[in-house]
Amino acid sequence: MEELKTPEGTERAPDGDPAPGSPASLLDMIESKGDTTDQVPARPKKQPALAVSRPPTWGWLVSLLGWAVALAAVATAVFLWANPPAEPVQAEAPPTPRPTRTPDSATQAPPEVALPPLVQGSAAGFVPRLANLHTIIPNRPRSDTIRYTVDFGDAIFSIASTFNISPETVLWANYDLLNDNPDFLEVGMELNIPPVNGVYYQWQEGDTIEAVAEAFEAEVNDILNFTANQLDLVNPAIEPGTWVMVPGGHREFRQWLIPVFDRGNAGVLSLALGPGACPGSYTGPVGSGAFIWPTGNHTLSGNDFWDGHLAIDIGVVSGDPVGAADAGVVVFSGWANGGYGNTVIVDHGNGYQTLYAHLNSVTRPCGAGVGPGTTIGLGGSTGNSTGSHLHFEVRYLGGFINPWFVLPPP
Repeated sequence: MEELKTPEGTERAPDGDPAPGSPASLLDMIESKGDTTDQVPARPKKQPALAVSRPPTWGWLVSLLGWAVALAAVATAVFLWANPPAEPVQAEAPPTPRPTRTPDSATQAPPEVALPPLVQGSAAGFVPRLANLHTIIPNRPRSDTIRYTVDFGDAIFSIASTFNISPETVLWANYDLLNDNPDFLEVGMELNIPPVNGVYYQWQEGDTIEAVAEAFEAEVNDILNFTANQLDLVNPAIEPGTWVMVPGGHREFRQWLIPVFDRGNAGVLSLALGPGACPGSYTGPVGSGAFIWPTGNHTLSGNDFWDGHLAIDIGVVSGDPVGAADAGVVVFSGWANGGYGNTVIVDHGNGYQTLYAHLNSVTRPCGAGVGPGTTIGLGGSTGNSTGSHLHFEVRYLGGFINPWFVLPPP
């Protein structure tokens, strides 16, 4: 038999009753249980079957796709959290290629390059430059003593100025040659030039550093620490005859000078002073005390006045006249010992005396009266002199006066 279907699509048995397990049969069972009477249950009325709706097929596909997208997003997030992106690495510049030497290049000679031709007589294309033979010497402190040969026109004062030391230092370092007298300087002499101011001393038997330092009023440590002395600080033994620099030391001068004597003295020993000494006992003009320049030139040419040179050296041409600086009487005229050469001394009768040395010749004899500017000799370079100049001294009551104090301004 064919199964009958209700219009609503509910399955039914062949006799018209609902099929077992159908929704209509279940409803009948529930209603029958709710009836508690003993009566025979009435046959329930047929109820229309319930329609069960089914979702369409494309809805399931959309839901499934949504879940897949969500799971992919979660997986991506977890992967990025566990593996953070690395920082970008800046690309390094390629290394600079270095030249390499092939085995054969070491033995190959450099290529010959032709120089441009020399073009003379044209300054186009270049800047001319004169050759300079003088170079700049670094200014380093000198620690050793050097030797200097005296040249024409040199003086102790100028030599000391050249080497930036005091004139006294030059005299003290050359006592065996100059005897503390700068007028003993001669052309061709070889002088010791110390590096610093002080006394250049030759060590003697029995000397000690303490005794030498005390004699020259210097410091023991200055002697020990001076580089050129090359002393052992632990055992500073110095052999006799060794030259030692005493930095900052000084001593008294031991000069030979023509003694002071006035016009009334007689019996002067000419053997000690030289042939120019006068017998004395003269009378004559008396000076005013107002001095004039003895030469037409009023500039220095050699030594100035200082402790080792108690005079000034005035520039004069050989043969030029030299006049008396003030009125007086000649008490010395001629050759003088001690390096003065031809010398004239004028006694001015008022406590002053003036001395004129290194003259080429004298023109006024002993006892002659002179006035200011009277020619007493001619300029020259006799005695110990390295060039023509006038050695001019001024003495007062036996002592030496700086001539700049009594001469008028040049």
